Amino acid sequence: MSLMSKEESGPGFVGIRFCQECNNMLYPREDKENKILLYACRNCDYKMPTNNNCIYVNKLMHEIDELRHINPEVIQDPTLPRTDDHPCPRCTCREAVFFQAQTRRAEDEMRLYYVCCNAECCHRWTE
Repeated sequence: MSLMSKEESGPGFVGIRFCQECNNMLYPREDKENKILLYACRNCDYKMPTNNNCIYVNKLMHEIDELRHINPEVIQDPTLPRTDDHPCPRCTCREAVFFQAQTRRAEDEMRLYYVCCNAECCHRWTE
């Protein structure tokens, strides 16, 4: 049974490999004669062929501005709680509607979003 999960062994996984002879880290090296990619130890002569030509993955995480996607018409929703403890930073109106974000990631902390109840302002913010 393999110690790697399906996610780790997939095409996007690029992990550190270690030499079976001396336990040092293996580095990618090109075998120009055979035109293949190898992992080679810099301390001994151990080499192993790769089963994946990807040696580096740069995952870019695009964060979207969640405040822009809040519909300002939530101030009309009678089911949402209202507060006067958090005045609007833009117009200083005391009343605001608030709700908890539906986060996509488990590591995100709970975040409350506020929308100013002044119909002319409708400023959105979080604390």
